[in-house]
Amino acid sequence: MDTVDFTKMEDMTFDETQMLNEKYVDHAQSNLQTQLLNLLVSMKGPTLGYQIDRYRHSLQSATRVLRNGEETEMVVAALFHDVADPIAPENHSAAAAEIIKPYVSERIFWVIRHHGLFQGYYYFHHLGGDRNAREKFREHKWFDDCEYFCHEYDQNCFDPKYNELALEEFEPLVKEVFAEKRIVSIGELA
Repeated sequence: MDTVDFTKMEDMTFDETQMLNEKYVDHAQSNLQTQLLNLLVSMKGPTLGYQIDRYRHSLQSATRVLRNGEETEMVVAALFHDVADPIAPENHSAAAAEIIKPYVSERIFWVIRHHGLFQGYYYFHHLGGDRNAREKFREHKWFDDCEYFCHEYDQNCFDPKYNELALEEFEPLVKEVFAEKRIVSIGELA
């Protein structure tokens, strides 16, 4: 069977479900890394007033993490930490974190999930906000990790003279991290 007979999921059969799941899993596993890299590349272009675009910002962040000898998961997380900016500007941290969640440690997920708020330390006060809004997480075990990430790998990655690595340098690391957890069923997504 190549195509289902149903037009409403309530009429789906067991065999149709199995066939759809197999096709979905095969597609997801073979295209996830390419889709994420394409999303990152789509951030080339407008600088929105910065000296570099969000694409180069992401490369600079990942390059700094790599050159500092951090774990592979953190390199890849840094590469994709702002990947949701174009599609979720109000909650890009949460969206990016959810994308990488199945593939990284809880600590790295937490850091990426909260980096937007922690990054606000550097500019919220200029917009009438509370630069110390991150303090509500002061007692969290990964507070210092997120503070460090933002200071060392985010707020300082807007330098047009920085010699960041090309995206191709990160592709093997992306493949390694996103191959760690294989999708076996659509049901895992629930």
